[in-house]
Amino acid sequence: MQKNVYFATGSRKEAVAKVRIHEGKGKIIVNGQFMQAYFHRPDLETMIVQPFKVTETIGKLDVVAKVLGGGKSGQASALKLGIARALIKLNEENRKALRSAGLLTRDSREVERKKYGRVKARKRFQFSKR
Repeated sequence: MQKNVYFATGSRKEAVAKVRIHEGKGKIIVNGQFMQAYFHRPDLETMIVQPFKVTETIGKLDVVAKVLGGGKSGQASALKLGIARALIKLNEENRKALRSAGLLTRDSREVERKKYGRVKARKRFQFSKR
C-alpha cells in the first residue's frame, strides 16, 4: 500500500528538524520516541500541535521527525516550523491559515557572540573608580 509522504525541514537557533508527514491516526514520533516521552513539557507539546489545530487536521496525520542540535525549546520550534511547511506541501490551501497564525515565519533570533573586554556579549566587568 503506497502512502503519500511529504517532507520538510524547520530550524530555530541551532536546532534542525527533518519532518515527514503521512496519513494516519495522529501519532508524533521524534527521534524514535513519542512526542510526550521526548519533550516532557506540556507547553512544548501544545506548541508542536499548533499547526494541526490551525489547519484542523488533528488526528488525521502521522509525523515522523528527526531533530538535531540545540536544546528542547529550539527543537520544538524547529519541529513546529517543519510540520507547518509539510502541511503546505500536503495542501496548498493551508498556506493562508498558517500564515495568518504566524507559523510560517522562521524565528531568526540567534545567540549574540561574546565580545573581548566583556564578561558576556553585553555584560561588562565591574567598574572600579579607585
